Amino acid sequence: MLVVGLYVFIVLLRFLLQLTRADYYNPVSQLVVKATNLPLTVLRRFIPRLGSFDLPTLILLIVLQMLHIALTATALNKDPAWLGLLILTPAKLLSTAIWIFVFALLIRAITSWFRGSAYHPLVALVFTFTEPLLSPARRLMPATPGLDLSPIAVFMFLMLTMNIVVHPLVNFGCSFIDICR
Repeated sequence: MLVVGLYVFIVLLRFLLQLTRADYYNPVSQLVVKATNLPLTVLRRFIPRLGSFDLPTLILLIVLQMLHIALTATALNKDPAWLGLLILTPAKLLSTAIWIFVFALLIRAITSWFRGSAYHPLVALVFTFTEPLLSPARRLMPATPGLDLSPIAVFMFLMLTMNIVVHPLVNFGCSFIDICR
């Protein structure tokens, strides 16, 4: 189960990196691409991309997350009900995606305090990864000289989304599969 959960995380990271158009040639991005390339090359033979949207990665992600939830339920001697799987899968993926962005924002904020840290490949990737979230927030917020409040606004939005959308979905899905306690 741990291996499936870790692979779900890596595939989700690939999907989010593609969605945010983060630096493809970054060494960290290349590691994620190479780790997920094998099943996606097989899927891409049967499932086409929808313009710039990577449908095969999304389908792989959904199937892997459903498998992870079903394996967890089976290990706990619970019945993995289909309705619970259909509700918990997007809820868990959205929850993980939000936490990935939260930690990326935290890394970005901390590394901004140090001179020269932007040259590290991981930090550069975090900057390109979080910029699509921060730039709309910067446009909406009033300008404050020398202080960027957009990470705080995005963090608040992500936590609000987690509390208003994700947690109720997880709780509803867990009512069908009793694995969330």
